[in-house]
Order: sequence, then C-alpha cells, then structure tokens
Amino acid sequence: MTADTNNNTYINREISWLQFNARVLQEASDKRVPLIERLRFLGIFSNNLDEFFKVRYATVKRIVEAGKGAKDELGGIRAEELLEIITNIVIEQQSESLQVLSNIEEALNEENICIVDESSINPVHHNFIKKYFIQKVSPALVTIILNDLVNLPNLKDSAAYLAVKMMMADGVKQFALIEISKSMDRFVVLPKHDGKDYIIMIDDLLRHCLSDIFNIFDYEGISAHMIKITRDGELDFDSDLSKSFIEKISDSVKHRQVGEPVRFVYDKTIEADTLQYLMDKMGITDTDSIIPGGRYHNRRDYMSFPSLGRKDLLYDKIESLPIKGLSLENSIFEAIAKKDYLLYAPYQTFSYVVKLLREAALDPKVKTIKITIYRLAEISHIASSLINAALNGKHVTVSIELQARFDEEANISYAQQMQEGGINLFFGVQGLKVHAKMCVIEREEGKKLVRYGFVSTGNFNESTAKIYTDYTLLTSNKSILKDINKVFMFFEANYKIYKYKHIITSPHYTKKAIFKLINEQIDLVKEGKEGYIRLKMNSITSYLVVDKLYEASRAGVKIDMIVRGICCLVPGIEGMSENIKVISVVDKFLEHPRVYIFGKDNDVKVYISSADWMTRNIDNRVEVTCPIYDEGIKQEIIDTFNICWSDNVKARLINTSYENEYKIDNNPKVRSQVATYDYYLKKLEK
Repeated sequence: MTADTNNNTYINREISWLQFNARVLQEASDKRVPLIERLRFLGIFSNNLDEFFKVRYATVKRIVEAGKGAKDELGGIRAEELLEIITNIVIEQQSESLQVLSNIEEALNEENICIVDESSINPVHHNFIKKYFIQKVSPALVTIILNDLVNLPNLKDSAAYLAVKMMMADGVKQFALIEISKSMDRFVVLPKHDGKDYIIMIDDLLRHCLSDIFNIFDYEGISAHMIKITRDGELDFDSDLSKSFIEKISDSVKHRQVGEPVRFVYDKTIEADTLQYLMDKMGITDTDSIIPGGRYHNRRDYMSFPSLGRKDLLYDKIESLPIKGLSLENSIFEAIAKKDYLLYAPYQTFSYVVKLLREAALDPKVKTIKITIYRLAEISHIASSLINAALNGKHVTVSIELQARFDEEANISYAQQMQEGGINLFFGVQGLKVHAKMCVIEREEGKKLVRYGFVSTGNFNESTAKIYTDYTLLTSNKSILKDINKVFMFFEANYKIYKYKHIITSPHYTKKAIFKLINEQIDLVKEGKEGYIRLKMNSITSYLVVDKLYEASRAGVKIDMIVRGICCLVPGIEGMSENIKVISVVDKFLEHPRVYIFGKDNDVKVYISSADWMTRNIDNRVEVTCPIYDEGIKQEIIDTFNICWSDNVKARLINTSYENEYKIDNNPKVRSQVATYDYYLKKLEK
C-alpha cells in the first residue's frame, strides 16, 4: 500500500478492510492449508468482497454523489480519490486471486480431481451432461433475449449471468443473458472415471449446451462471457404509517434487489462490443467500480465446493469438548446456581446454551425468559426452545433485530413464527440496532424469583458456533443479571435512561467507561507503576477511541491488541503509538470475541463484550459489556488471550508496512487455535 492511502494518524477503514480480506486470500494461497479448504477460503474472500461493495463502497459512492468530500470521515482521503484507490486495490487482489485459483486447480489435478470446462469434457461424460441439462438445468433456466426495443430488466444483485453474443447469418448481432440461478448446484460432480474425480462448473455446462438453449436461432457464431452486478445494500424505508415494521423491513429487502449498481465485474476476455452494449443498457457510470475479472464470478460458491469424500484435503474435524462441572444430562440451573461457567465455542460445545433454554422451556418453576436475537441458525434450536417455552405458559420476551444486515429475511420469518407461538416481541429501539447478546431467566424458588442467564460475545447461532470463536458466560450472579434485566426494561420504555452498577452499555455509557478504564492505566504510569491494556476485537474504527489509545501510549501504557478485521489505528509510530502492538489472526475458525483486559496481576479487570470499538457500536447500537468476577474464569480468558497473542504461525503484524507480514519470532511454534484446544483438553484432565 502506498503512503498516500493514509494520513499517518489513521488508516482509512475501507482500505484496512481490504487488507483484512487480503489476509483471507493469504489463507487460500497458503500451502499449509488443506487443498479444498484453500478453495473455500477463496470463496470467503469473494463473499467478503461482495458485501464490501454492497455496504462500504456504496456508502462512499453516496458521499460522492451528494457532493461531499467527507475527508475527515474517511481517514484523510477525499471520497473521489478513495473510490479510485479501492478499485485499484480490488483489481490487484482479483488478479492475485485468479492466480491463486489456477494454482489450486493444478494441485487438485495432481490429486486426481479434475475441474473441466466445455472444451475439455471427456466423451464418457457427454450422455451424463446431456441428461443433467435436460432434467435439472433446463427447467430452471432464465434466458433473456435482448434487443434495442426492450429495456434491460433489473439484473439481480450479486447474481451471475452469462452474456451471450450470437452472430446471425445476415450479419446482425443478437445479445442475450442467461441467469445462473441459485437453485442450480454451481459444481456438477461427474461420474468417476479411471480413478479420477471430475467436476464441471454449471457455467461451463451451460456453455457446452448453448446450441440446445438457442436452437431456434440461425447463428453462425456464438460466445458467452460472465458478468455480475453488485447493488447498494442499504435499506431504504418508506414512511407509510399503515405498514408494520416487519412489512417495512420486508419491502426494503425486496427493494435492495433493484438498488443502485456499485460494482460491475466482467470476464476480461469479453468482446468490446458486447461489453459496451451491456454497460449502455445498464447505465453503468464512472462512479461505479468497473472490474475486469476472470472467466468465473460469484466465486463465493467455492465455500460449498464438494468434498468428494477426500478427508485428507480438509481440516481435521475437532470434537467440541465438554465443560468440567456441567452436564448435558443434568440440570444446568443447579450447576450455575453454585458458580459461573465460561463456554468458549467452538472448542467447547454450544449445546449447553441450547440445553439451558430447553430446560427453562420445560421447568414449571421458570416464569419468564428474556433474550436478544441478532442472527439465528437456518434451523434454530434456540428459536424452537423459546417457542416451546411460550407454549408451556412461560412469559417469553424476545428482542429480535430485523435489521441484522443480510439476515433480515431470515429474522422476519422467525419473528412471524415467534409471534404465532405467543412470544412477546420487540423490534429493537428506534434509531438503534440491538446487538447485545444476553438472556435472563427468572425462576421461582420458594417465595422469591431467582435470576439465571448468559451473556455472550457472539450470536446465539448453533451453526456459526461451530466455526466462530466466542465466549459465553453462564451465570446466576445477582448483580450482573439485575443490570441486564434493566436493559430489557429499557426496550419496553426507551425514554428512560437507566443506571448500571456493573455492566457497561451502549449507547449511553460505553465511551465514558472505556475512557475511564484507559485513564486508570495512564494514572498508574504517572504513579511510577506499570500500565497495561490487552484488547481483542473484530474491528476498531472510532477515531475518538483511537486517539485515547494514542494518549495512553504516549503516557507509557503498554497496549497489546488482537484485531481480526478493520484497524484504523496505526501502531508503532514514535511519539504517537510506539507502545502499541497489533496482530491479526486468520485461521480455520473466525476469531470473533471482544475481550478487554485492563491492568495485570492482582488488579486486573476483565470484560467480555458484544461491542467492537467502532462508532456504530459505541454510539448507535445497544451493546453490553460484562465484567468477569469469577477469578478462575478471569484467568481462563487471560490465558486464552495470551495463547492467541503468542501465535507465530497464523498471526499477521498490523504495522506501517500494511503488507500483512506473518509474525515470526524465535519462540517455539504456536498455532493459537490448536493450542487453545489443547489448553481446554488439559483443563479436563485436572
């Protein structure tokens, strides 16, 4: 990255995000990663890029179109310059990703896995492909014939299309589009032959069958090249007061499919006349990012590349561990009544959370359940447990965030199911997303109500709990749960601002509390003692918080940070941030916890949180940061932080070179995700 892409005080968030995605691409190119997993990382890279253009690029484009420079908001870069920088970086990354894909395909070939195209189909597969096309592809095919008299229909956001040009016998050019439907399997597994596996992409299968698709046309030549358009992913709400909030969200999600285009990707070998015809038809302008790409788009589909039974080309599956003292066969309530427990998924099984809710649904003593929902699994045992509880007469309150980006439709569907099941729903707070991860259960014990619950750094989602690392505190701590219950009271009457004695909440208190905790470490240094801050999070973009960390660094506070994604802070600058070190770990699991550790030894304060240090999490969302009071759990979080910090296999340095260099030292090799699993194995042996 060149020096002109930042102002030496902050790294622009969009550029930092692209550097994070470069780390994902590094995994795809890393020969230490199993081969099929490398392909899947390539899919993650592509999927990330799609979301980036829908959200971040679209935001910058809106700034340009509104005639605003917004230099301060964008880390010292003018919006117009930033669009150009982004496009150049993406073109470079796309080029690199194509080379990575080519290398992986060569390696797959050496493993007797052949990815064939329409020009290299083995004759033994012709009949299979013909039948497959007739039975499974042709009925689902959407083919649009284009001419000058017909307006181009709105192309679907992020859908891939084959742009077809036919040269007719009379010299006329006829254009058409074939939509590659999501209902079609992108990878068609062909019959095994001579001990080799064969796969053809649906794109190439369609190219092979062009003569069948266009058999009514008298053409002399035909070609097909892939294109894709990405649209602005922002939701726009109408002001119709007669519509419910669910209806407004639902309508907005549908409108997203026809939102303004922000990126146009095309096969760089496409004919110039076909490309110009399509761009004119679609109204592609200079403020859109126009990316010449490879033969295949929507490479996010590589995330579901078939495994072909080749376990040797996949990561070894880990078996999620039990937690000592907790049993899936006995009462969770009885266990957490005695002490707090920490669950660190996916190293430990998320089933304890589901078990607690299932137990609450059946227990006659349980009277109320209150929970926040942000993203659920496609088939959610969490949701079914809550509906079960309501059907059993419990008073169940769910705050479900209908504006969880790109999960809106799923959450609308679950909201409707919950309403039908008798659950009391809240749809967030006006002007704020509810991103907090918390639950309170009230249970009648004798003549009093006793609270139990859990607070997490991640979503209550059984699927992502297998691949995202997240902490969940299971507790009956009266003080913490009293505070959390107040947050649910805030949902009911959000004109009231409550005071909390233990937890830290956004939007009212997080910034002030963070600054107070940082100031305590600055004061320690002023007293001649050691000030120490350790942080783990997904992203840090708030310039106010970054400035505060710079202040702490200048005062002499040592700051170690593990930031997986966007980091607008520039570490290691003399006189500004020389006491700050930042690493990013990208590996098999997605690092997702938010952990704040202030101080050390006997005076250490440890928190887990739903909040990254981004402006939106601090000022525009409902977030909860929870203190850890149990000394054993506190040490467990510090231990697992230190394991991650010591990673010298999958950790990258975030520094002024912006090159994602791997952290290399002379210590014994530590791959933190493997070491963390071993740590929990050893805990079971004690």
